[in-house]
Amino acid sequence: MRVAVITRYFPTSHEPWAGHSSYQTLRVLAKHCELKVFYPESEYPPMLTPRSRAGRRIDFQHQVADVDVEYISYPALPAISRPFNGWSAARSILSKVRAYRPDIILNYIVYPDGDAALRVARALKVPFVVTAIGSDLNLIAPFCEGLTRRVLREADCTVTVSGDLLRTARGLGAPIDRSRAVLNGCDTTIFHPGDRQQARAELGIAQDAEAIVYVGRLDMAKGLGELVSAIASLRRPRLKAWIVGDGPARQELLQTISAHNVADQVALVPSCGTRQVAGWMAASDLITLPSYREGCPNVVIEALASGRPVVATDVGGIPELMDDRSGRLVPARNAEALAKALEEVLLASWDAAAISAHHSRSWADVASDMEEILHSVRSGAPMQVSSS
Repeated sequence: MRVAVITRYFPTSHEPWAGHSSYQTLRVLAKHCELKVFYPESEYPPMLTPRSRAGRRIDFQHQVADVDVEYISYPALPAISRPFNGWSAARSILSKVRAYRPDIILNYIVYPDGDAALRVARALKVPFVVTAIGSDLNLIAPFCEGLTRRVLREADCTVTVSGDLLRTARGLGAPIDRSRAVLNGCDTTIFHPGDRQQARAELGIAQDAEAIVYVGRLDMAKGLGELVSAIASLRRPRLKAWIVGDGPARQELLQTISAHNVADQVALVPSCGTRQVAGWMAASDLITLPSYREGCPNVVIEALASGRPVVATDVGGIPELMDDRSGRLVPARNAEALAKALEEVLLASWDAAAISAHHSRSWADVASDMEEILHSVRSGAPMQVSSS
């Protein structure tokens, strides 16, 4: 089976951490079939490049380990071309995908990538599987709702990363008999219960510290303001928090930390590799993700596989991943509830092995599920349908 993957949810030279879940799934899937990623990158006129894209030009020759990828530009204009970006991307990548001669097309991100992938699939008369990752359905811009609905309605199969997102997809038109949830996984050879004492020694963390760790994008919609406020309210002298990641809200976050007078308790750590993330998790007493919205967040899966309790918001697919045996769920945008849950988890005793044993889904498991779906769609055979 030859699979063409059309998506921007994939690592680039500028953002090597981007598209982590799709990359990990595809690198395993590539061991079982021929597979190539086609990455459509919007290209703006020099004088009209959006501020958000300043300095973001990717290396079109960039390659990643274990997965063949080709980065292809397509013409775009700020704001004006958004309703047409799927069409424009399809025109630019069609000849490249046709030359690859795929048996099936797989996509991540419903719009504009999925719109482009659907157009290419129909032009080549091959089946098409779309994968929704979360924000592409939870934050639909008005101009692309109709196109999003069309992709979900016409795809030969819609895959989502959580049951919650599956219900959203079906509400937007994905047929029940052609849609399924496939939960994310993690690298279980890296994320497993580790030696906390050794990890703390390596990271320079005091052995008696109450260590809270956040790993992810620096974005205030991740609940980082509420996290800082919660830490300030607890007044626990041994409490320390490490916020690991990069993103656009770095300066705002530093200002928030300063305003709450917790600069001695909250530290920012630059984005780091997978093994380093595993080290931070091993060193922690708990992992937190107080986000306003999520699909199926890898950081929660990795934390649980590492045997660490999690304090997270009850949004998206997070409640499908954990319960009171592995942490606490709190309402989004509620610093008081977050503080209470953080303290409760810090004071409780947790069995790392028991937490990890219930959360050991690997990327091989995810790739196996995806391979089954691709074979089923290609052959026209009925597939197992999620009941969510």
